Amino acid sequence: MNWKKLFITVFRVAIGWHFLYEGLSKLLATNWSAAGYLSSSTGPFSGFYQWLGGSESIMSVVDPLNIAALILIGLALFLGLAIRFSAISGVVLLLLYYFAHPPFGASLMASTEGSLYIVNKNMIEALALALLLFLKEKGWGLYALSIFSRKKKENEPIVEIGDPGNSRRDAIKNMAAIPALGILGFGALRETQKFGVDTLSGATIKVGGASLKELKGELPKGKIGNHEISRLVAGGNLIGGWAHSRDLQYVPSLFRAYNTEKKIFETLMLAEQAGINTINIGFPTNETMQKYKKLTGSKIKVITQVHPDMENKDYFVNINKAIDFGVDIIQIQGNHCDWLVRDNKLDIIEKMLDHIRSQGYTAGLASHTVDSLIACEEVGIIPDYYMKTMHHDNYWSAHPRENRVPFEVDGKKYADHNRFHDNLFCLYPEKTVEFVERAKVPVMGFKVLAAGAITPEDGFNWAFKNGADFICVGMFDFQVVNDVNITIDTLTNLQGRNREWYG
Repeated sequence: MNWKKLFITVFRVAIGWHFLYEGLSKLLATNWSAAGYLSSSTGPFSGFYQWLGGSESIMSVVDPLNIAALILIGLALFLGLAIRFSAISGVVLLLLYYFAHPPFGASLMASTEGSLYIVNKNMIEALALALLLFLKEKGWGLYALSIFSRKKKENEPIVEIGDPGNSRRDAIKNMAAIPALGILGFGALRETQKFGVDTLSGATIKVGGASLKELKGELPKGKIGNHEISRLVAGGNLIGGWAHSRDLQYVPSLFRAYNTEKKIFETLMLAEQAGINTINIGFPTNETMQKYKKLTGSKIKVITQVHPDMENKDYFVNINKAIDFGVDIIQIQGNHCDWLVRDNKLDIIEKMLDHIRSQGYTAGLASHTVDSLIACEEVGIIPDYYMKTMHHDNYWSAHPRENRVPFEVDGKKYADHNRFHDNLFCLYPEKTVEFVERAKVPVMGFKVLAAGAITPEDGFNWAFKNGADFICVGMFDFQVVNDVNITIDTLTNLQGRNREWYG
């Protein structure tokens, strides 16, 4: 047994099958396009890739060429035909993929799955093809059959290796890949046709949702302090895994399982391409956002939520940490604002806002219970902007008004359906609207969908109509473009708003 030849054959066939399968899965996928991948490009050549991805006419050529290249390169490597040319073409194609999302600009400790600093899967496979290119031995393949071999030159000596039976045995080995290819290809086709989904190739897994091509226009922007931000702001709950899923205990872990670091970065890049230029995050997500911005060179604005260290009476520690993370806007977290007001510690809120401003940052104040903001207003504590839960209570899981208690959000969860159980975040909608109407600083509404109990069309319209200048919404990747389009439609057709626009 020629073990070296066997190893190289397996090595070549494995790479060929990867190319071939990627090509076939894209060919069989409904409406597959590389536009999203190219449009979210980062790195030194992002302008070129984004130009490609943003043009439907160019993508109508790029997509078929990409699929054809994958299939032809994979088929040639698998069968062992035109190996040198296929290896060169494969290296070129992989380098094009590599520079679309190069793993540059991060520290040695910052990495995502399959994409370490500088070296990622595309580079490794390109190096493997380069090795195959320079190896004299190519393994068994159709290239060795007489019908594909070069013609013998006149007077060229015939070299016999071993007995004549070797040529027949080699021919059999060279042909062995053909039925194997047929079996694998038939299996992949049958799987795709049966289940309607590609379960093996991550590049072609798609969840329903609108694509960037379906954007209805440019997302309107406003200003908070000196920052121009999109009227629709990305929320941090889904990324952080805080689901507010009422009594569905498995949902937070399901969210975290879906939103891997890679998926978070993909979602953020998609959101930026769709026009969302700001995200509002819980403090624990600061490290992830810092890593994302370093890896991608993103300019997304980060609003971070901070809270005091009450145990050590250090009210500024998290403000200073947030500044070190490089955030853009700082706001006092909603539940901590509620608790401080509930415990009659408004002076701490005032000190925190003053410290944020003294560091040159825009200072926000969030709450779930409107009574907190009213109490601050009465003693003259006014932030640069408010962030307030804003949704109506016309949905099934909202408990009766007569059973609602101020400051119960983020408090005890009751088994009684008539009491709070992570199900309501704007306890007194009319009271909230009344407060927002008289506010003289921008207002950002959040939990506008009551953690998924209200449709975006309804929730967005209610919040904007009742005075919100911005809305903060947690989104999965497949919801991003739809939510942007709904925001555009809502603001274009908005009726009945009495409050003037701030920001």
